[in-house]
Amino acid sequence: MVEWEYNNYLMVVKVLNDFLSKLDSQCSCVLQQRIEIRKLRQGEHLILGFSIGGGIDQDPGQNPFSEDKSDKGIYVTRVTPEGPAEVAGLMMGDKVMQVNGWDMTMVTHDQARKRLTKKNEDVVRLLVASLLCNTSPFVQTEFAI
Repeated sequence: MVEWEYNNYLMVVKVLNDFLSKLDSQCSCVLQQRIEIRKLRQGEHLILGFSIGGGIDQDPGQNPFSEDKSDKGIYVTRVTPEGPAEVAGLMMGDKVMQVNGWDMTMVTHDQARKRLTKKNEDVVRLLVASLLCNTSPFVQTEFAI
């Protein structure tokens, strides 16, 4: 029964991700959610299945996800299809607010990378902010996955 529920969950996540990726870029609502990613072991490497951009040491003008080009936050720039991050519900453009309880709003790119890739952690718990489109005011929810 648990495997059936998990497969249904994956199908729902994929449908929602596909739907959200097709919405236009007129975003007016921020959804904060907790996402738990179980790292995939490949030999001696632990794979998260996503890449990041940004940081206080980077040029915010190069950030394609910052509306005013001044945000120095950490953003998800790529998500590997069917990888651990996508399975957990992480999406390209999500802003990483916390990693395992650590604040990520004022960190360098390298500090963010090191927090995400600690070798002694098989699970990464993120708090992310996602822009949603064509909705009203600020929405905040938390999902434990």
